[in-house]
Amino acid sequence: MSTVIPRDQVADHIGVELKPTKWFTIDQARIDAFADCTLDHQFIHVDPEAAKQTPLGSTVAHGFLTLSLLSHFAEQLGLAIEGTQMAMNYGLDRVRFVSPVKVNSRVRVLATVLDILEKSPGQFLVTLQMTMEVEGEQKPALIAEWLIMQFV
Repeated sequence: MSTVIPRDQVADHIGVELKPTKWFTIDQARIDAFADCTLDHQFIHVDPEAAKQTPLGSTVAHGFLTLSLLSHFAEQLGLAIEGTQMAMNYGLDRVRFVSPVKVNSRVRVLATVLDILEKSPGQFLVTLQMTMEVEGEQKPALIAEWLIMQFV
């Protein structure tokens, strides 16, 4: 379900927490595919037997894999200024990888609207705080301030 914000009401949505996304499982096949794409084959990600011998006890997802999944979760959040024709990734102001995501963990994202600024006519810069939760864990996997430019 989308949250469509009328242009004259953007200020009313600053500070609003959006509905959490659905849970998503990060399995070993996804971790291995990400390792292949990024050429990051560190054993903690791709060697289950060696990873068992570490304090983590299993392989873990790359931090950048969890970060890259924000695009998947953003689609579920469905936040748009009324009349948005397209949106583009504008960057990140702050990213912290708070805790590792063990293989076969389920993650989801909680998002809060930090700011909406009309940078130029018809171009709205939306800043979201994205917190990726790990099911059953007290600490999140990551917290990031993500900037998205929406073109109306």
